[in-house]
Amino acid sequence: MIEDFFYKEKGLFLQTLHPVSALVYVGVIFILALMFTNPLYLIGLLICIGLAILAVGGFSIWEFYLRGIIYMMIPIIVLNPLISRMGDTILWTGPTIPVYGRLIITLESIFFSLVMSIRLLDVVSIFCLYNIMIHPDKVLNIFSRVTFKSALILSIATRMFPAMIKQLANIKEVQVVRGVDFETGTLKERLKKYTGLINILVLSSLEDSMEMAEAMQARAYGSGKRTCYYKDLFRPRDTLCLASSLMALLFSIYGQIKGFIVFEFYPRTGQIIKGPDTVWMLAIILVLLSVPLILNWGWLHCPHFSSKI
Repeated sequence: MIEDFFYKEKGLFLQTLHPVSALVYVGVIFILALMFTNPLYLIGLLICIGLAILAVGGFSIWEFYLRGIIYMMIPIIVLNPLISRMGDTILWTGPTIPVYGRLIITLESIFFSLVMSIRLLDVVSIFCLYNIMIHPDKVLNIFSRVTFKSALILSIATRMFPAMIKQLANIKEVQVVRGVDFETGTLKERLKKYTGLINILVLSSLEDSMEMAEAMQARAYGSGKRTCYYKDLFRPRDTLCLASSLMALLFSIYGQIKGFIVFEFYPRTGQIIKGPDTVWMLAIILVLLSVPLILNWGWLHCPHFSSKI
């Protein structure tokens, strides 16, 4: 189950994007999630992220993320109205608490908590999309052209945890075949069994590090100009996705400056839809962010189209 949270090559359209285009796409969505305060825009952004996750085949992983984030959203929704007394629309006035003062719950604080919970849901979903859409080695390969030594360390570090999880599962499976039962015995006996697993894992990791060092030395790493075995091609699909992402960011900045997408919480809750400009701006931004999803649909259902992009 833990392995499902890391990148898996499935040959899907969004995974074939150039890492620069994929990073810009995810980065723009992340910036917009932090920029937007209008709940309508945040919900639209969440729908777009959800469709992208479905396109990468990560619904089961996203569902696990959603179940976990609910437990983080509940304290925000409950505690913020109790702590924050900002807002003019008072819904309930409670008793006076020593040091804190009178307990006041306002409509604005409740609405602010709900919107911030949606934003948190957007941000967590973005990280989920990043994990299953972009290969970490490809991302680090981009930065390796500038700082290749630091990129190598980061690459090894990011691969270490999933590799150790997989290796630990293999070691445990071997031990079970040999008759070791990790579910029976007292707490001390089970700790002793798991300690044996950790010892084997450490020895195996040290052997792997030695093999990696020997492989790097055999390839003359650091002795001259760095070469690249595989280069990612920048294709028309990458140009379209990159352009649409940047245009969505520019339209969002324009809407923020003009006030089309700005939402006020205090002192009184403002209007979600201030006029037709709010709806049109939302439609334009969502269409631009949906360009990779539209290309994904064409890539799946039209062979001629997929050969052109």
